[in-house]
Amino acid sequence: MEIFVEFGKMMDQPAESETVQNQVKKLQDYITAHFYTCTKEILRGLGQMYVCDERFKANIDSHGEGTAEFVAEAIKIYCKK
Repeated sequence: MEIFVEFGKMMDQPAESETVQNQVKKLQDYITAHFYTCTKEILRGLGQMYVCDERFKANIDSHGEGTAEFVAEAIKIYCKK
């Protein structure tokens, strides 16, 4: 959850900023290192789930209202690269 805490602190920056995009990479690397290979396709799906599944959304938004939407947008931008 520390990764999402950091996202919550970054919401004053544009989702496409280098800092935010580096945080998305950190999230992808964390998932790959601890769970499974997190491809951009998988990451894109996770980003959608973070806002569509109310359980995930509520958990992520506990780090600031709108954090889930912010992370999802940042992931969407990251995956287009």
